[in-house]
Amino acid sequence: MKFHLIKHPIFLISIFFILLSSCKKEVGINLNPEAKLTFSTDTILFDTVFTSLGSATKWLVIHNSSNLPIKISDIRLAGGKQSPFRINVDGEPVFNKKNTILAGKDSLYVFAKVTIDPNQKNNPFVVEDSILFTTNNNEQTVKLVAWGQNANYILADQYNPGFPPYKIVADSLQTIEWNSTKPYVIYGYAVVNSYGKLIISPGSKIYFHKNSGLWIYANGQLNASGTEKNKIIFQGDRLENDYQEVPGQWDRIWIMEGINGKNNIIKNAVIKNGFIGIQSESFFNPTKNKLILENVIIENMDGAGILSRNYNIEGKNMVVANCGGYCLALTGGGNYQFIQSTIANFWSFSVRNNPAVILTNFIKDNNNQTIPYPLNFNLGNSIIYGYNDNEFGTQMIPGADSNYLLEYCLIKTKLKMTNPGFFKEIIKNKDPLFKNQDSLDFRLDSLSPAIGAGSYLISRQAPIDILGNPRGQKPDLGAYQFIFRKP
Repeated sequence: MKFHLIKHPIFLISIFFILLSSCKKEVGINLNPEAKLTFSTDTILFDTVFTSLGSATKWLVIHNSSNLPIKISDIRLAGGKQSPFRINVDGEPVFNKKNTILAGKDSLYVFAKVTIDPNQKNNPFVVEDSILFTTNNNEQTVKLVAWGQNANYILADQYNPGFPPYKIVADSLQTIEWNSTKPYVIYGYAVVNSYGKLIISPGSKIYFHKNSGLWIYANGQLNASGTEKNKIIFQGDRLENDYQEVPGQWDRIWIMEGINGKNNIIKNAVIKNGFIGIQSESFFNPTKNKLILENVIIENMDGAGILSRNYNIEGKNMVVANCGGYCLALTGGGNYQFIQSTIANFWSFSVRNNPAVILTNFIKDNNNQTIPYPLNFNLGNSIIYGYNDNEFGTQMIPGADSNYLLEYCLIKTKLKMTNPGFFKEIIKNKDPLFKNQDSLDFRLDSLSPAIGAGSYLISRQAPIDILGNPRGQKPDLGAYQFIFRKP
């Protein structure tokens, strides 16, 4: 039997439209590469502090601001099935959802869930992942952030132009104490406001997330006093073994000028793996107080161990080691009295051209003009050593009283150091023979030239070394006194 299409026009029209719809492109989809999604937030923060097996759900709104539909070719959980996070897109639990059409001026909800055991000490403190969105070959990201362990979490809640995100932890006329019951995890900057005071008790552990820090604002006060057996620890929040000695994981401790008699104190503390260990500066007015550092270790800083501008610091039994820029950058004048300190720079992460210690007596203004400021620097019974041929340098200009004296020190340098007004009893370019500089053990070997080379008149101001050993009548140079032990 013959079949005549001409006699069945309805059938012919139907076939035409089926063929047309099967081969044409999607009509009306916005294919402009500039067309992007907007989100209700750039970070989904699960800010619950879990006390048992933690589970929390948050939501995200995705909006298409275009008048035309847009195709989201990929919505993907970056961590995949291994992630502690889960997402639900348009009612469907997925790890990767393809080709979602979002109408013009329309929105789509994504629900995110996290499940964490906060008592699992192998967890990092901050657990992160992200949701990736691909549209017209553009990739956009929304972060997922949750807490992995029980801790006191300090979360930035102030966002002002020109300032890092921050939270005030001690407001004006407030005295706040942090203790060792649970660690503190800082996400953003923790700020001590003017006329506020933060006390950090022995044994406290302060962990900073990336780009985070502690900021003692003008006329605020910090007293972080640990003990020999219960040191205070400042470090990044990555606890994995691979991150134990990685620099640059957080930003800095930033201390501004203070009130006469209201000294900032850091004792028996370890500050490690950040960008700048301590930045102390007189920003608005010359400081009337002091920063007192005793038995403090600052190590593995991407930038500087101590970066100071026109400040007043007294330090004893300090170890400042392995910094990408300077161990000590004491700039713009100021008053500095350091004794029994080990400044050792064996930085190995990149090329370092700077000396371990630099002194300057000027500040540059907005027009790049130098303004002289008085400088007074004394270093006694100490070691300055490292990989570079010259580990001590100065940049001085006339116009301000500038005095420095290094006495009873072992220094690696190209300088002559013959002027007794600046240098006294200097041991030049002799290896101090540290126990193991690669593992940051800067105790002295039994053959070290630094043993017994110090002055008792200086050491009696610090009669006990950084480990609690007595120095006696014949002190060694540096923070560690050599103790002979029978084999």
